[in-house]
Amino acid sequence: MNLTLAGKTYVVMGVANKRSIAWSIAKSLNEAGADLVFTYADDRAKKSIDELKTLLHENNHEAPVVQCNVNDEEGIKNAFETIKSAKGKISGLAHCIAFANKEFLTGDYLEVDRESFLQAHEVSSYSFTAVARTLKHLDMLTEDASLLTLTYLGGERVVENYNIMGVAKASLDASVKYLAMDLGKVGVRVNAISAGPIRTLSARGVSSFTKSLSIVEEKAPLQRSTDPDEVGDTALFLFSPLSRGITGEMIHVDNGYHIIGF
Repeated sequence: MNLTLAGKTYVVMGVANKRSIAWSIAKSLNEAGADLVFTYADDRAKKSIDELKTLLHENNHEAPVVQCNVNDEEGIKNAFETIKSAKGKISGLAHCIAFANKEFLTGDYLEVDRESFLQAHEVSSYSFTAVARTLKHLDMLTEDASLLTLTYLGGERVVENYNIMGVAKASLDASVKYLAMDLGKVGVRVNAISAGPIRTLSARGVSSFTKSLSIVEEKAPLQRSTDPDEVGDTALFLFSPLSRGITGEMIHVDNGYHIIGF
């Protein structure tokens, strides 16, 4: 089967800079011929996207870049109405958005306050459900569409200092399964990629990140850290017809580290 997504449109949420996993996903989709749409949260991210998209194929030089405030239902609706007006139905979406108060990404989890707990869940987990619901209500998804989000091992196991983000990722992991059930009724697939530690902007907020990276490089079966392009290519697979029988899954792209018990 020729792996081409030419003529299909995909939305990528969460590109912050060239180190973002979201950018690696965009690059892989671009290489497969897909048309892209980007969403952004603030002006700094928009500036990065506007610069980065000039590195893509010509069909994506003018890719729409739409502001989307995932903390606001009306903001989400407005963003995707804008995208629908510009591109019509989409074949998939990559949700690469997470946030937690850095104060609680160190020390003991039990010290987290209510506001920070709710904020981490709203941005990192609920936003995926809110976006999926909006896409369905606006009738924006093709019959074979695929939705994707990013998670991490800290939602399955205790990872030092991941704390509130780990609990939010566990919520996201469960949401993937329930969304897969609901959207499967209309032929839409929903999956997650659990990537190993990667040097991204958000990873720098976790106080023990460098230590985690070293442990993975030492203990993972393939004895290396995760290349963001490996995640991008896995996303391409999950968006393509090659994965047409896969939904509700979490695929680990961590060089096998998740199987280690020592």
